[in-house]
Amino acid sequence: MDFADKVNALAIRVNELREHLATEEATKNALVQPFLQMLGYDTFDPRVVVPEFTSDTGTKKNEKVDYAVMKDGNPIMLMECKACGCTLDQGKANQLHRYFQNTPTARVAILTDGITYKFFSDLDKPNLMDAKPFMVFDFEKVEQALIPELRKISNGQFDENSTMYAAQNLKYTREIKRLLANQFEDPSDEFIRLFAGQVYSGPLRATVIEEFRDRVVQAAQDCINEIINDRLKSAMTGEAVPSSNHIADNKAQSENYDEDEAPKVVTTEEEIEGYHIIKSILREVVEPSRVIMRDTKSYCGVLLDDNNRKPLCRMHFNTGQKYLGLLDTDKNETRHPIESVDDIYSFADGLKESLARYND
Repeated sequence: MDFADKVNALAIRVNELREHLATEEATKNALVQPFLQMLGYDTFDPRVVVPEFTSDTGTKKNEKVDYAVMKDGNPIMLMECKACGCTLDQGKANQLHRYFQNTPTARVAILTDGITYKFFSDLDKPNLMDAKPFMVFDFEKVEQALIPELRKISNGQFDENSTMYAAQNLKYTREIKRLLANQFEDPSDEFIRLFAGQVYSGPLRATVIEEFRDRVVQAAQDCINEIINDRLKSAMTGEAVPSSNHIADNKAQSENYDEDEAPKVVTTEEEIEGYHIIKSILREVVEPSRVIMRDTKSYCGVLLDDNNRKPLCRMHFNTGQKYLGLLDTDKNETRHPIESVDDIYSFADGLKESLARYND
């Protein structure tokens, strides 16, 4: 059973048991411990998971967080649990905030009622838990796109630098999505002016802004509906729909670019995710902005400084078996089979060696 299957199986369990759980202890036994086990952490091994972890916070002594996940003898994740169906409000987060501040080795804090899991870190200020979670995972309505992000904190996958990079991406993406949703529903004058100014030649007076308000809302709804319809069509017919992600724009400049074949080059979500993993690995030794993706018909390449003479690796994800291609000093490629994009983390040393050849 792969990780996604385990997540979906736990979602079924959550929905079957939630009505029968009236206490915090019952929630921990029935839902939270299976969640930790799903992530690969042995809840019966105190070297891996410490229940009732003591976290003294200033004047408050002997305060205990429900679970601490350990690595090399130090807590890396703290978890505070509430009874199933309990509101995970700011007061509950404040309690976890105290625990987190007093545990400097912990980089992830989780607040949960067994159904919803709110993930926090210290992205804004070191060792101070952020006010807003960087990810919210709800087993009542599982977002499949978040499953790979959840896997990144699992046992064997957790890496502090990669986790923090992924958390930062999730945090800002989540906030941007929220802002966009608000603007699509009730656009501000600035948002309307942004679009109206590009299609209307006259002065943008208040009356013009009001005229364009409904037009912008309608255009946004139509655009979203068209994207959904295109993806439904793709799912039913098997035809690929090009990604709207800006990274795909680089394919027009790829080393194998051919105007007649350009429309056949499709950047997949897995290639984009793989690209972000490679950037997170290499960001330890190079500015992430220097690591560029170029998609081609036969493979998806990653280059340093957008330079064809500085290839870092190639992702071959368009067949049943996925391969990560690493290049030697003579640019001869060796393909390594991988099961999922997360396996790219296993080739961190090889990627850094490729970078070192160009990044003197």
